[in-house]
Amino acid sequence: MAARRKANRILAAVLIPLTLLTLAAMAALWPSGSREGLTLANPYAAAPGVTFDTGRIQRVVTESCTPGTAGENTAGGGNTAQDGTQSGTGGGSQCTFAFTEPDKGGNPVKVVINPDIAKSHGVKVGDNIRYLNLSKAQAAATGADAPAAQGSPSYIFVDFVRTMPIILLAILYAVVVVAVARWRGLRALIGLVGAYFVLVSFMLPGLVEGKPPLLLALVGSTVIMIGVLYFAHGFSARTSTALLGTIFGLGITALLAAWATDAANLAGVGSHDAATLVNISDQISISGIILCGLIISGLGVLNDVTITQSSAVWELYELAPNTSARKLFTSAMRIGRDHIASTVYTIAFAYAGAALPILIIVMLYDRPLGEALTSAELSEEVIRTLVGSIGLVLAIPVTTLIAVLVVKATGVRSAEPSRPFEPNHDVDDTGALAAAAAVVAREKDDAGPPPATRRGRRAVERD
Repeated sequence: MAARRKANRILAAVLIPLTLLTLAAMAALWPSGSREGLTLANPYAAAPGVTFDTGRIQRVVTESCTPGTAGENTAGGGNTAQDGTQSGTGGGSQCTFAFTEPDKGGNPVKVVINPDIAKSHGVKVGDNIRYLNLSKAQAAATGADAPAAQGSPSYIFVDFVRTMPIILLAILYAVVVVAVARWRGLRALIGLVGAYFVLVSFMLPGLVEGKPPLLLALVGSTVIMIGVLYFAHGFSARTSTALLGTIFGLGITALLAAWATDAANLAGVGSHDAATLVNISDQISISGIILCGLIISGLGVLNDVTITQSSAVWELYELAPNTSARKLFTSAMRIGRDHIASTVYTIAFAYAGAALPILIIVMLYDRPLGEALTSAELSEEVIRTLVGSIGLVLAIPVTTLIAVLVVKATGVRSAEPSRPFEPNHDVDDTGALAAAAAVVAREKDDAGPPPATRRGRRAVERD
């Protein structure tokens, strides 16, 4: 008990000052919330007389883009496919139109579908879409009784309505997590909401206001990890060990990210979004945003490997409490090496799956592999993968070492270990052993042969 209390005091002496320092830094870096001088037009802000409406597609037709050549209301014209799609017979350029029933009520409207959507994904009957309603603005511009301008559509496709599928997936995800992980899974979901709050209210506004990105990312990530780990896994030496390993890996990742961002000249010039941010404010640093992103991107995987490694050490120790520290570290690192191998694949394939369009474009350029990997399109993601992998790989042995040192002092002590029978040579046990054997033999003879059926054998065992 004295050793256990000493180990807990050591962990508290390290983590409590670190937590207080992190919270103080967070208070000092907290953004003011002022967005003076920052102006960015909302792409979904409608002009006077223009609205964004939603509706469900009833029929899809392909006809001439010029009004009047294929009929404005193709009630009986064109060829109708089995899915409700029609093909017009008019000449000239062909456009895809979706007759959509507005959610707010009224007659179906004819929505023109963007060519890229029509070619890549398409629309079908039953899809819920959001479209731009220009009919009132066109009527106001040309006169209340005048028709819309020739060749100008009144309803333009904007996006699909994805609310219901996303809600269903979120509910399914929450149910699966809670069903498998139970209360710990529920606490993890609540902790995820808290992490999102720190990201949105602290880190993102801080980047917009020009706060130091390295310090901002370190402080915000540390606060997230402290809250998520303790809230999901509880206050214990096991969790504290994982937190120390996570903070170590986070520091290594931050140092490597700071060096790589400068050495590789990551400026984000190939991104349209980065160019937009540069043009709206001189305080926003794209390199700083990239640096912060390199640190944040590895949080989830880093937390995964440290808490898993800490739990592995505890489980191994509880199964064999008398194992030496060296053997315990070696056994846990066998698990850690497997985890390292699988995690490296996880990071690499996660990026490959999310960036398939970019990878295909780079492949079609027919550029050398080395030149493609170091290009502006791929270099940021390559460095993100490498930096995150180095941080988590180094965090595994450090977490394992800390866990072994702590668990030897705080782990559960078993009773006196069982040993094989060793006769006492100071006392003659031959007669006692022979007598015990004779008693066992007589009991077997009195009991008779074992029952032939399974039910009979179970009855004998209960007696």
